[in-house]
Amino acid sequence: MPIICYNFAMFYFDYYRGQKVLKSDFISEVAAFFTLRKHPEPDFGVTPKQTHSDHVEFVDDRTEYPDTDGLILTKSGQACYLRFADCTPLIFYNPKTNIGAVSHAGWRGTAQKIGIRTVEKMGGDPSDIIAVIGPAIGLCCYEVSDEVRAKLLETVSNKEGLSQGRNVDLKGINARQLQEIGVERIDICPYCTSCNNDLFYSYRKENGTTERHYAMLALP
Repeated sequence: MPIICYNFAMFYFDYYRGQKVLKSDFISEVAAFFTLRKHPEPDFGVTPKQTHSDHVEFVDDRTEYPDTDGLILTKSGQACYLRFADCTPLIFYNPKTNIGAVSHAGWRGTAQKIGIRTVEKMGGDPSDIIAVIGPAIGLCCYEVSDEVRAKLLETVSNKEGLSQGRNVDLKGINARQLQEIGVERIDICPYCTSCNNDLFYSYRKENGTTERHYAMLALP
């Protein structure tokens, strides 16, 4: 039976290098967390050049990953971080293989099913993968055009509860996509970045801010 937490999400605040961060009880084996507005600068790992694509890469000896919105870690000691301000952060971990990933799912990435592409590229059985969906703009605040709404909703078979008028639930759509390919353990952050702009950056609420918070992952 899938375990999908939303209203009773297993998120809690902790500290990293003296700054408050957001973690999920679903992943305790690895260093996986989301930073807030006030955050430590990353002192480990690589970060890609994000372009709202569905391109996912394995981390290797390179220092640059152009046109990439998902990174997969396969070796102990590897680490990465991606940047966000309303878009949906996705952290994945397979405890059986010690493979993890972080992906960036704005509406374009969500429409292109970047979460599914990441899980498929990680390999193995999707039911072994833990997915943690971080703070992002919520159904309450994310109004889109009819065209964008249609593109997002057509990515899932079960559309129930994922839209209200012209508003859509990006976190919920990403979770539903993953659920429909067999990911059974999904924790969904209850925080909307626009409603909780005191905690997180919001591109919409702050009129196109260039500031970002991070999703960070390091393998043991």
